[in-house]
Amino acid sequence: MSALWSVGAGLLLLLLWVRHRGLEAVLVHHRWVFVCFFLLPLSILFDIYYQLRAWAVWRLHSAPRQHAQRVRHIQEQVREWKKEGSRRYMCTGRPGWLTVSLRVGKYKKTHKNIMINLMDVLEVDSERQIVRVEPLVSMGQLTAHLNPMGWTIPVVPELDDLTVGGLIMGTGIESSSHIHGLFQHTCVAYELVLADGSLVRCSPTENSDLFYAVPWSCGTLGFLVAAEIKMIPAKKYVKIHYKPVRGLQKICEKFTEESKKKENSFVEGLMYSLDEAVIMTGVLTDEAEQSKINRIGNYYKPWFFKHVEKYLKADRTGVEYIPSRHYYHRHTRSIFWELQDIIPFGNNPVFRYLFGWMVPPKISLLKLTQGEAIRKLYEQHHVVQDMLVPMKSLEKSIQTFHVDLNVYPIWLCPFILPNNPGMVHPKGNETELYVDIGAYGEPKSKQFEARASMRQMEKFVRSVHGFQMLYADCYMTREEFWDMFDGSLYHKLREQMNCKDAFPEVYDKICKAARH
Repeated sequence: MSALWSVGAGLLLLLLWVRHRGLEAVLVHHRWVFVCFFLLPLSILFDIYYQLRAWAVWRLHSAPRQHAQRVRHIQEQVREWKKEGSRRYMCTGRPGWLTVSLRVGKYKKTHKNIMINLMDVLEVDSERQIVRVEPLVSMGQLTAHLNPMGWTIPVVPELDDLTVGGLIMGTGIESSSHIHGLFQHTCVAYELVLADGSLVRCSPTENSDLFYAVPWSCGTLGFLVAAEIKMIPAKKYVKIHYKPVRGLQKICEKFTEESKKKENSFVEGLMYSLDEAVIMTGVLTDEAEQSKINRIGNYYKPWFFKHVEKYLKADRTGVEYIPSRHYYHRHTRSIFWELQDIIPFGNNPVFRYLFGWMVPPKISLLKLTQGEAIRKLYEQHHVVQDMLVPMKSLEKSIQTFHVDLNVYPIWLCPFILPNNPGMVHPKGNETELYVDIGAYGEPKSKQFEARASMRQMEKFVRSVHGFQMLYADCYMTREEFWDMFDGSLYHKLREQMNCKDAFPEVYDKICKAARH
């Protein structure tokens, strides 16, 4: 009883302090208070609900039976929109705060919201090595479903809450992408409800134009209702090699060299300054040296990027065996390194052992509760950007990132980009090796100004025939946007499928110049 009184008294004092300081001041200057005491427990409840729901659906085998009914409901909503005179654009009814993108989707308030409740794994076909899923299946949910069966997917983008639909309509990448390409390149078929309410399946051999136009279209060609994704056999561990490298030229040379080796199942680089990095390579294996097993995903373990930094500070190489699922979601607990700006003491051993099991807070809940003051603060003094550039431009790109942003760590992830039709492909006629340069944090560059600096970065990326991930803030004009992306197939299909009155153009949906 005395413990309950103590907790109650503590909460009362906390509420009195919040009232004294003002809620907005606390949310802006002491955000960790709100996150630790409210968002972390709420995130746990969210996880428990979705895990219980997924377990119940799996036990009852209800997903395949209900899928057809749910798709018909989506078709009925689209046909109802047509009967109403097609006066407004359509969009999914999923609240904007539930998406992992940091962008606030204001269009949700003005467009016709089509409710899409599709969040289940539908079928695991071991013979074809294909898993069929609904668009709101998350990466955490999918790996938890497949791994016990001995399967995984070739590209498992980092964060647990990323959904299949978001990774197809936007894009997704992982340290295995130097072999398998982007997430879209591991998909073999999509099913969509189009603007006329019809249900269509597309693949490289069936409605192929639509299949290649869907990725990066951000839901502006139709509503994704299912996807078929390749599977590969899962193994117990990833044997990972850590190699510190110093000197920008040597970093780029070593990273390029390892990215070209097909015997590496995984390649990743973390840059801690302009001339210091740790390059990691990994291979899947079922055997491990027991003394070198590191279950990095356990709640009390150091955040992965901090663990990697130890090899740099000690100036030594190392080998570890990380359980596969821990490796796939190694950056989840710290949201890469974003969580250190929200909970500055989050990697402290005391915090990890006592409260690490609640980390991370849901990105969706962080968005929902950030308020206008924090949103503006982040917009002006924080960057979350992924730029995809040819590997041959890596050194020049890192120098540009350093001058314009000066944000560290920087994430380096190689990927192979095939010359397929669609919005994103190499400039030439051949497959090319690219790299994702991820910058997340507060820029230290003295001349940083959000709009001007990002427009400068976008200009550079266009000049080297690169691409900007569309989940982030984009400041390009319409002409600049379509100079970066190939819109020929996209615009052709929008015309053919009567999308112009049904969905906004992708530029109008995601670019700041169009939304403000």
